[in-house]
Amino acid sequence: MRPRTLDEVIGQRHLLGPGTPLRRLVESEAPMSLFLWGPPGTGKTTLAYVVSNVTKRRFVEVSAVSAGVKDVRAAIDTAKRELGMTGRQTVLFVDEVHRFNKAQQDALLPAVENRWVTFIGATTENPFFSVISPLLSRSLLLTLESLSDDDVRVVLNRAVSDERGLGGRATVAPEALEHLVRLAGGDARRSLTYLEAAALLSDDITVEVVEKAVDKAAVRYDRQGDQHYDVISAFIKSMRGSDADAALHYLARMIEAGEDPRFIARRIVIFASEDVGMADPTCLQTAVAAAQAVQLIGLPEGQINLAHAVIHCALAPKSNAVVKAIGAAIGDVRRGLIGQVPGHLRDAHYPGAAKLGHGDGYKYPHDFDHGLVRQDYAPEQVRDKRYYEPTKHGGEGVLAERWARIRDFLRGS
Repeated sequence: MRPRTLDEVIGQRHLLGPGTPLRRLVESEAPMSLFLWGPPGTGKTTLAYVVSNVTKRRFVEVSAVSAGVKDVRAAIDTAKRELGMTGRQTVLFVDEVHRFNKAQQDALLPAVENRWVTFIGATTENPFFSVISPLLSRSLLLTLESLSDDDVRVVLNRAVSDERGLGGRATVAPEALEHLVRLAGGDARRSLTYLEAAALLSDDITVEVVEKAVDKAAVRYDRQGDQHYDVISAFIKSMRGSDADAALHYLARMIEAGEDPRFIARRIVIFASEDVGMADPTCLQTAVAAAQAVQLIGLPEGQINLAHAVIHCALAPKSNAVVKAIGAAIGDVRRGLIGQVPGHLRDAHYPGAAKLGHGDGYKYPHDFDHGLVRQDYAPEQVRDKRYYEPTKHGGEGVLAERWARIRDFLRGS
């Protein structure tokens, strides 16, 4: 099912349009060096094959897992001879190029610099960290994206009907197709592997056949429907109820169903302030760190970071005082309780501010014992309002006592 032309390639529309580097490479006879960076199954090897096929260039593949400097130099020497004797160019494709050490990458430099080959390196890791600067600076870096569910669906439907695939010899139930899409996780190669495994068992591919073929139960989950909202609701409520086991169950269901891990991470970050708040201020730090980790490394490893944050959130003492406080303050502002900023708190740094009386009478708290001084901070209309009402839960209990003493002092009680 490997595409033979750029028009057959599914996904990566940002790389395949008119005037893009890949189009120019295919339409031009000049050699070019590229790095293709993206997750597994997004078409890195496919694009290299297509470039070679369409331009009638020799295709030589070197795996960075098993090849050494000797293999690289041998491939380059052969390409030079072919170019000198017949004028035919060579596409030198290095898969998992990030696994090459510095010496191996250095061996590629002469071929890239002298245009003896069209070099295409594929990597799943950030090339700015794994590829030497001289090689990277002489090449174009193209970033591939995970395929969307619609893209994977097209790949599967094409494989079912195309003679290069099943050629219509098997039928796939709609529910089974959606299960295959979810299992693929944006990886076209994985989707085809699972489809082939199911087709070996039966020409009538159902959800049950797919489950048996890949040994993975179907998770009934629709990212746009009721299951999406029901599961995320149960997930939040389980953390709020401090049931870490239940929360982990719903986390697992979402991950296995192919839910966007960034969506899950965002909900955990919200929960950390909305339901834990100042009862455990470190909970937000954990949630944000997990969200950043998921963004950096993705799945499957990111599931560990999400689980870490879920357990912290579930077992932390709970307080909704923060969300109630900002809600009450916003409510008063929307009702028009705004008032003028007290004169002594206004900005006094610009020329002419002193003439307006801005900053007059301001008392600098650091000049007073304990860093506290009695003066008006809020506008008159809300001077007696109480927004933050801390609970006695967890670390907020200590804050509650401190805030009570501070508020009494500031208000002159």
